[in-house]
Parts: sequence; C-alpha cells; structure tokens
Amino acid sequence: MDDITDEPWRQMLARHGKPDVTYTEFVSADGLMSSGRERLLSKLRFSENERPIVAQIFGAKPENIKQATALVRELGFDGVDINMGCPDRAIIKQGAGSALIENPGVAREIIRAAKEGAGDMPVAVKTRLGLKKDVLDVWLLELLAERPAAIVVHCRTAFEMSQPPAHWDRIADAVRIAKGTGVKIIGNGDVVSRADALKRAEESGADGVMIGRAAIGNPFVFAGHEPTREDLLAAMVEHAELFEEIFCIQKTRSFEPVRKHLSKYCRGFRGAKELREKVLQAKSAAEVREIVHLLQ
Repeated sequence: MDDITDEPWRQMLARHGKPDVTYTEFVSADGLMSSGRERLLSKLRFSENERPIVAQIFGAKPENIKQATALVRELGFDGVDINMGCPDRAIIKQGAGSALIENPGVAREIIRAAKEGAGDMPVAVKTRLGLKKDVLDVWLLELLAERPAAIVVHCRTAFEMSQPPAHWDRIADAVRIAKGTGVKIIGNGDVVSRADALKRAEESGADGVMIGRAAIGNPFVFAGHEPTREDLLAAMVEHAELFEEIFCIQKTRSFEPVRKHLSKYCRGFRGAKELREKVLQAKSAAEVREIVHLLQ
C-alpha cells in the first residue's frame, strides 16, 4: 500500500470509519538511516486521532532495521511492522520484502534486531505464503521462533501478486501452526467489507483481519456503512482538501499523487466514468470542488 496509506488517507479513515489499528505506508529502513531521512520522515507523520498506529518499514540489513525501529519508537508509534511480503521486484532485488521468505536466517536476525530497537513497543511481521510457491508450513515456523507480537499473512504468494482469489484456507492453517505460541495471526487478502472481515475471522480463527484495497475510495468500509453517491462526492472533495493541506501547501508533494485516490470514489453511480476522467486531470482541490459542484 505504498503511496496509499499516507496521512490524508488515514485521516479520512479516522473521520469516517476508524479501524482498530492503522498502518503507515512502508518506509525503507536503509533510507531512514541515510542522508535522505528528512524526506522519508513525512511518511511517518501522524496525528493522535489515528491511534493505535503502526509504522511499517522494510529492509534487509538488521542493523538498519534496529536503528529505524528505535526511531519509530522515539516518534511515538504504538508498534512497528516489518514488511516481509512486498512483491515489488525492486524491493525483492534488495533482498527485502518477500525475498526474505527464501532467506529465513536473515529474516530472523531482522526480527531480533527490531526487538532490540523497539524496547517494549510491539514488533509485527507482514508476509505472504511464499515467494514463488507456498511454503507457509515451513516459513511460518521460522517467524514464530522469534515470537513477534503478530504475523499478518497475505494468503497468496508474492508471484501471485493479487491475481488469483486469496487462499483463505491457509489462514486457518496458520492459526493452527501458531497455536500456543502467543503470536497473533492476522489474515489479509480480498476482504471487501466489515461483514466479510468478521465472517473470515470467524471461519479461519484468525485474531484479526486486515482490509487494504477495499478501503481505497471508501473510508466508510470499517464502519460497515454503504456510502451513497452524495457520501462519495463529499468524501472525494474532503480527501482532496486534506491532501492539499497536508502536503501541497508545505510543498512536500505535488497534487498529482492523490488523483488515483480520488478516481476510486467515482463508482457505482450514473456519470461516474465521466467524473473519473475529469478528476484524473484536476490540478487542485479547488478544481475537484468545481467539478463536483457542476455535477450536482
């Protein structure tokens, strides 16, 4: 969810359907320990109304993970999550993300290093069933041996990306494997609504369920509210204004990245396609307001 779970998006969730726990975008631990730290710190800004909030980091160097986790603790986060499931080829090339599934020794070193930097702050891991093939039965045991507070399992392999239906039967297997360890298992993949999340948690025995893509363009999803056309249009304008206020006025980001968010609000009503095309060309929140005003 890089460039998705940014501060404006999390503010939309806090206002319209706050989840039990919120995650940041993932941030490079190597980058946080480099001269580029200041630029990356904007990804780790948060407000009190977002708590409990977990910072998500990635990397393949235990020492940098340790220091980055210590920084996360100093910034006041409620937890840190080590991403060991990202399927992006550039991340895999670094030996990070889902590449760590095939390097369990380093993965375990990373968890230990994170715990050193975290103090009493919880350390979690987000991962997948495997890199090219499903190796959950072996891979999960490696992670469990280091006793992270929680393991989030996206129930596909990295090479499957998000293409086939998520293999939710494997979440039930993960719960079985983790039984008695004290490590929470959180399922992830293809969850479309609050009701769907509750059903999947009950069926699999998971301690929690993560919702990702279904919340893009629908900040009401965690509240279980089915938005009307008016809800979506108002939220679109609000999101544009928040993004501009948080990033554009301070000149840390241009307006362009938020347009992919705004386009997702354009669904399920007459004229949505035409509205989407216009929003994808908008250069400011004022333009978005004007586009919506003309539609109404």
